[in-house]
Amino acid sequence: MRAGAVVVAGVLALSACAGSSTKSGSGGSSSSSTGSGSSTSAANSNKPTLEIGVQGPLSGQNQALGLNIDWGVKLAVKQANDKGDLPFNLVVKDSDDQGDQSKGATAAQLLIQDPKVVGVVGPAFSGPTAASGALYSGASLVAVSPSATRPSLTSSGYKTFYRVVANDSVQGPAAADYMAKVLKAPNVYVVDDKTQYGQGLSTAIVGELKKDGVTVETESAPQGTQDYSQLASKVASSGSKAMYYAGYYADGGVFAKALKAAGYTGTMVTGDGSKDPNFITTAGQDAAEGWQFTCPCFDPASDPKFSAFVTAYKALSNAAPGTYSIEGYDAANVIISVLKGLNTTSPTRAAVAAGVATVDYQGLSKEIKFTPTGDISGTAIYAYKIVGGVITLIGDISKMPGIGS
Repeated sequence: MRAGAVVVAGVLALSACAGSSTKSGSGGSSSSSTGSGSSTSAANSNKPTLEIGVQGPLSGQNQALGLNIDWGVKLAVKQANDKGDLPFNLVVKDSDDQGDQSKGATAAQLLIQDPKVVGVVGPAFSGPTAASGALYSGASLVAVSPSATRPSLTSSGYKTFYRVVANDSVQGPAAADYMAKVLKAPNVYVVDDKTQYGQGLSTAIVGELKKDGVTVETESAPQGTQDYSQLASKVASSGSKAMYYAGYYADGGVFAKALKAAGYTGTMVTGDGSKDPNFITTAGQDAAEGWQFTCPCFDPASDPKFSAFVTAYKALSNAAPGTYSIEGYDAANVIISVLKGLNTTSPTRAAVAAGVATVDYQGLSKEIKFTPTGDISGTAIYAYKIVGGVITLIGDISKMPGIGS
């Protein structure tokens, strides 16, 4: 999908933007890997090698979300190696679960069985996380997800699972309040894709909408549905002033096209799983225009102060950062900061996991501290809108007029 490129010398200034477990600067350096293999590094061959795993959809219909994370991790690792102050070289080992819950355990085992892997960024999706969380826990291998948002993941007894984004018990109510209080929709139609992610998000949304006094209709359309025409007609004839789709972009784009054909005129909103330019490609610009998104993800391109990260990411990946790129970068740097603090060429997985549990790391996207259950302490949820064929930041939902009232 994206060819790696040599990072120009100027991007090394980005290391000053990254935080550390003591809130001072940390660096990183890259490695390249494809499929489920291990990357190689040309840093200092006299140093031993440790690996940071990445588990996510690196192929398949929703691969863009996994690749965004993967390149963020590779940038963090490149900067760490280039800075040269670690007693080891870092490389990235990819494990592709295709975003499929049935492949989650196998993808996790690939990383668990490699003794050089001392930490994992991922899994990316909630279904594979549910399938692999206990395996990582049993192996004392820390898994820091940049994007798995199902609320129950941090109450399932996984002792080494953490996430750097707010879960759907935060995103769901924020999305509901946004539709009720900002969009002022008196009735909302909520559709989920029957995945762990989609059902968890839709449940949280529906509960809050009802608290807000909004009339709600619900429906499920399984992931991979080919024909949404009947459901789209049902939504269009419902009279709902807003519609929320809880699912991923590969299906969301097809649904958007069907809603356009059915003549639905309400405000169409979807979540982080659909926030990707491929949503627009699949739907077509006409059908996608005006769609809105809620996401616990931050868009670095929206603020000039993140230009160094954007430049470095583009130089490495030949693409602009996307949804969860900066969170993948931060998740990797959380692990790297712990490894740096341990200052040994042979850190144990248990020691790394213990360090992540108590980390206080100033990342680019946010300050990263975890609750005892592994959730991020921050709760920011952002709204976006497709304007002129481009996904554009609207703002932090919590700061919008009417929210909290």
